[in-house]
Formats: sequence, C-alpha cells, structure tokens
Amino acid sequence: MQSKDKIFAEPGQKALLDLIALGKVDKLIVDIVAGYIQSVAGIPTEVRPQKPVPDFAYLSARKQYDATKILPRLLEDTGNAYFKLALINKDLCIPIMTHVYGESQLGGRAAVVSLSRLLHADPQVTFQRIAKICLHEVGHLLGLEHCREIGCLMRFSKQLDQLDELFSGFCSACEYEILRRVAAINQNML
Repeated sequence: MQSKDKIFAEPGQKALLDLIALGKVDKLIVDIVAGYIQSVAGIPTEVRPQKPVPDFAYLSARKQYDATKILPRLLEDTGNAYFKLALINKDLCIPIMTHVYGESQLGGRAAVVSLSRLLHADPQVTFQRIAKICLHEVGHLLGLEHCREIGCLMRFSKQLDQLDELFSGFCSACEYEILRRVAAINQNML
C-alpha cells in the first residue's frame, strides 16, 4: 500500500470515510473497496496509510481477532473523516459468534472487515465479496439494520453462497436511506 494518502473524493470535497488496512492488504483490493463505497453509497473515501495488525485483539484460544476490540481503536486514527473502515487479512470473531465477515457499530463511526473467509479461486468473486461486505458494514454505520428484501446488500448473509447471491447494490428503500443519511451528515459537517 502506498505511504501517501489516496483520496477518492472529488477535488475540494472532504472525505467522509477513512479506509485503513490493518497489516498487509493488497492495494488493488483497497482501491476497489474505496471505489465501490464512493460510487455505490456516494461516500467520499480517503485511503489512509497502513496500520499494524492489532495484536491486542488476538484471542489465542480461538486463533482469531476480536472485532469488538478493534472498533474503538479505529476511532483513534488521525484521519479527519467521520467514519473509519478497516480491512484485515485475519479471521475475525465476536464473543457470541464463531466468525464474522465484518463488524460495525450500528449508527456509529467504526467498522472492520476480514478478508480471510472471502477468498475465492476467481479474483472477481473475491473482489465482489469484499466490496459487498464493506458496503453492508457502511450501511450499518449509517444506522441501517438488516433488510428483508431479497438481493439487497443489507440482507444478512450467514454463508458465502448467500453473499454471492446478493446484488452489488441496495434495494430502493435502503438506497434512499443511505443517500438521505449521507446528505444529513454532509449538511452537519458544513
């Protein structure tokens, strides 16, 4: 990953989301995620410098990283964006689940997505899975709960085949809410 920040926001537009790699994450994946967030959710995104793997969150008994311990630390990042989204190549869990693809603060400001279980032999499938989970977690940051609409990115996906069946976008109701909430955040930041 580049040491210099990369901004996907329009010139003069302040980024609303900082995208942070925790440990080594392929630069192409980071750029794809930033592009998806900006184009699908309309959220100006800035790619921040890579941070170390959060060893403080490692659970040796489970051989996983506790996502709930990572979230508050993301908010300590020096970036100026309202939201923080981290990508990590380590397996994530939360205390009540054996694994999670991602975790976010509902209506909060921090989210983390694990790439470890999203890999596929076809790189296009891998990229789509990662982008979908990231957009799903961004939806939670904006306060959206799980949607019942078939195909919507805010629908809960317990298995990868369920994730693969989702569209690369939101249903009309979720899309409306995302656009409305992004506009409200932008208005409050002026």
